[in-house]
Amino acid sequence: MKVVITGITGLIGSALAKRLSDAGHEVVGVSRRPGPNTIVWDLEARTIDTAALEGADAIVHLAGETISGRWTADKKRRIMDSRVVSTELLASTIATLEHKPKVFVSGSAIGLYGHTGSDVVDETSPAGSGFLSEVTVAWEAAAAPIAAAGVRLVYPRTGIVLDPSGGALKPLLLATKMFVGGPLGDGKQMWAWITLHDEVEALVHLINSDLEGPVNLTAPNPVSQRVMAKQLAKILGRPSFMPAPKFAVTAVLGEMADALIFTSADVRPTKLLGSGFGFAHSTIDEGLCAALGR
Repeated sequence: MKVVITGITGLIGSALAKRLSDAGHEVVGVSRRPGPNTIVWDLEARTIDTAALEGADAIVHLAGETISGRWTADKKRRIMDSRVVSTELLASTIATLEHKPKVFVSGSAIGLYGHTGSDVVDETSPAGSGFLSEVTVAWEAAAAPIAAAGVRLVYPRTGIVLDPSGGALKPLLLATKMFVGGPLGDGKQMWAWITLHDEVEALVHLINSDLEGPVNLTAPNPVSQRVMAKQLAKILGRPSFMPAPKFAVTAVLGEMADALIFTSADVRPTKLLGSGFGFAHSTIDEGLCAALGR
């Protein structure tokens, strides 16, 4: 099987590429720079090597500006454009291919649901409000023409990926190791998480299954941020009693803090479980131990 991956140098993309390569599949990346097993694109010029896409069995689109960092007006524009423009380019190009892929896995995120408090949400739940909701709604809409072209279209709505090298776990890990771990704000906000291993296996499952439309890529047991912090401290043998006031975190991180750290979303992977997918790490203890190699 030939699989084309955008965002192949990122955390998820690189892990997925290795997983597929190890299984004997041909993996081709998409980049601005030429290289071996690489398809060249230019998002500013909105061009891509169309001929090189011919014959791909699956395309997994994971590229996009990182959402980490202070959200200036320019940063927010890059977050939006990097996702929407790239998806529009791929959608319009795939529609012209003589030999279209069987499936297009177009990255998305649980940010679409916005702040849902203590309400449980799944793929049938509506989009919420806020910048990340706007981004993910536009991101998914940009891929819609692919389904009209007869290609199976899947939107993996990814939650918080537990990995010590980045995301939400990195600062929590650092704070806990320095004996200042604890709840962020009141810590009651629900965090829907997934291990990198299960994220990659879920993407492989989406490629090979008949699932289509939105699919939540989150573990079946979300937890509050307070519980995650407490469990992390337990694993590391550190205390977890130093709360970080919401106003202090927001003062440092700005709008991003409200959207990523203090937003509560109890998201469940209803479609993934219904399709027979089995999680290797279903509880936060299993997830954190896997992420930390314990």
